[in-house]
Amino acid sequence: MKGYAVESQWYAHNIRVRYQETDQMGVVYHTHYANWFEWGRAELIREAGMPYKEMEERGLMLPVTALDVAYQLPAYYDDELVIRTRLTAFSPIRLAFGYEIVRDGSLLASGSTEHIWLNEQWKPVRLDRAATDMYALLQRIALCEE
Repeated sequence: MKGYAVESQWYAHNIRVRYQETDQMGVVYHTHYANWFEWGRAELIREAGMPYKEMEERGLMLPVTALDVAYQLPAYYDDELVIRTRLTAFSPIRLAFGYEIVRDGSLLASGSTEHIWLNEQWKPVRLDRAATDMYALLQRIALCEE
């Protein structure tokens, strides 16, 4: 992704694998990892003070433009997992996040997503002009500031 490469601190969000997320073999079905990435991203942004609901109320959307997942080990029903999420790149128009799914210190999967800021007409928007406070918040996250 073009933009400013960063390696912000990891934000951790704990979850427990639900039965409905597993297949007949008792293993988490692969598509749920993308859902967990979204969950981790939403919680990171909420914790930073910029919940998705507020972004949308201000006419901003952040759709996924790219998704990458690498699977290492399976997750199973009732596992306690940690979704680790961090900001890996941003510019006034785009964002990228990195993810790790961890169980008891073992990496189960890692991945990334890329996003673009859009307005309600699905046109690209510069966040540094449309929402200077949100852009400043992303800069603080990128610089690992409180």
